[in-house]
Parts: sequence; C-alpha cells; structure tokens
Amino acid sequence: MKREHMKVFVTGATGFVGTAVVNELIGAGHKVLGLARNEEAAKRLKAAGAEVHHGDLENLDSLIAGAQAADGIIHLGFIHDFTRFAEVCEIDRIAIEAIGNAILGTDKAFLVTSGTLVAGPGQLATEDTLPDYEHSHNPRVASEKAVDTLAAKGVRVSVVRLSPSVHGEGDLHGFVPMLIDIARKKGESAYNGSGLNRWTAVHRLDAAVLYRLALDKAQPGLRFHAVADEAVTFKSIAEIIGSKLNIPVVSKAGDAAASHFGFFEHFASIDGPASAHATRETLAWNPTHPSLPEDLLNGIYF
Repeated sequence: MKREHMKVFVTGATGFVGTAVVNELIGAGHKVLGLARNEEAAKRLKAAGAEVHHGDLENLDSLIAGAQAADGIIHLGFIHDFTRFAEVCEIDRIAIEAIGNAILGTDKAFLVTSGTLVAGPGQLATEDTLPDYEHSHNPRVASEKAVDTLAAKGVRVSVVRLSPSVHGEGDLHGFVPMLIDIARKKGESAYNGSGLNRWTAVHRLDAAVLYRLALDKAQPGLRFHAVADEAVTFKSIAEIIGSKLNIPVVSKAGDAAASHFGFFEHFASIDGPASAHATRETLAWNPTHPSLPEDLLNGIYF
C-alpha cells in the first residue's frame, strides 16, 4: 500500500501532541481515524479533517475495531491523572495488548507512546536502553513491557519515547505550566538542590513529524526518542521562570523541596538526559522548531 493512502488510527487524537500528529498526517496525505470519547472531541476531529471513531481507552472493543479498520496505529492516548498513576498505567498496558493482539499476523505499524524517563534516571538514555523491568519504581514501564511481549509475537510495534517536556503553543497541562503555576502560587521559582539535574525537551510540532516518519520505519521492539534538547538543567528552567515572573529563584532541599513542589518533587529532582542520535539517523529527523529555553524566553507560557 502506498504511504500517501495510509489510514492511521490515532488514540489521544485531540490531545496536545495528538492534534499536532493528526495535522501532520493529514498534511502528508494520510487519512486519520481519530478516537473520540465525547461529542466535543468528535467535532474537533471533523474540523481537522479526520474521521471519527467513538470510544475510549477503557473500551477495548472500540480500540480493537479502530485498529482493524486502519493500516497503521499511533497510540497517544493516556489518562493524565498522576493521583492514580499506577492505575492509569495499567489501563495503558491493557489497551496496548488489546490493539497489538488485534493486528497479530498483519504488517501494520503500531506506535506506542512512552517517555524517556522510563529508561532509568541518572544515565544517558539511548534508544537501546531498556527499562529495568524487575526493579523500576515507575509503573509506566508496563507499557514498554507490553510492547516487548507483542514484538516477540512478531507485531510490528515500536515505541516513541517522548521527552518529559513536550512544549509549544497551547501547552496548558504539561510539566512546564505546572512548574510556572507552582512558582506563581509560592512567590518563588525553585529548583531542587544544585538544580543540575537534566531534563530533555521536544517541540510538539517536531514530535509530530517524528511520529509520521516512524510509521514507515517501525520494526518490532524498536525505540525512537523524541528528544531535541538532550540535557536542559532544571536550574536553567527555574531561572527563566523566575525572570519572567519577576520573583526570586531559590534552591530547595529535603522537606523544603517536598513542601514547595508537592507531588511534582519527583520530577523536579529526576536526572534524565537522553540521546536521540539513533532516531535522527534512522528517520532523518531534524528538529526545526524552538527549543524549550527559547519557548520560555519568547513568552508563550506567560
């Protein structure tokens, strides 16, 4: 089947990254079948030029039907409720298994979304770095374990690992808006300890191009890294936020950090540099949009 005639089933099609992926696919000549859990989502998909497929991540019949009706699948849907993170990660695992088993024996490309942080903090994560399934405390690793199980069965399933910060116009619920919100409420922009722990980042429009390119190159168990900025220090992010809000920039540690950041302290302290060298080579992917520091300095978050 010619690439330009591909029909792609997209979960999370009306989310921050999903809307960019849908526009990217349609702009490249693909047809999109987007999962919609309500009428508002359905209207947005129609307006974008996509077909609507009603259902949600917990309706496995809807996921299976969508996968079977398409030539390829991009799974971007995820329930972003960090108060029940382990539970929503389990929902994700079950959804991945259902879609993968539905396309067993076909050559359909299936892209599953994960994050670079699942590879394990404190080391430079590459595309070859697998999660430590036995000892990881991150419940999100279950999604990648499901991918490996499906890949072993011959499903053409690959992983796109997103950076912890996917940024750009319209980012309302990501880590950066959360940080800015905390800084506003507390009257100071903080970093944990030395603040030299590193985050990776990618502009959502660059990530969308990666998903489109990866559909062609998907192979069982292959990982792609949506990483444009490979190591932005947390302190540098806090400093820009402080300057933009005209508030003090301070270091917090221990109980003071826990009090300042709340549930976000884990992300504020994690050191998660990642490389996208293999991804760039395999996909000829070259990010062209602003970096995270540039987006912050340009004021789109303020």
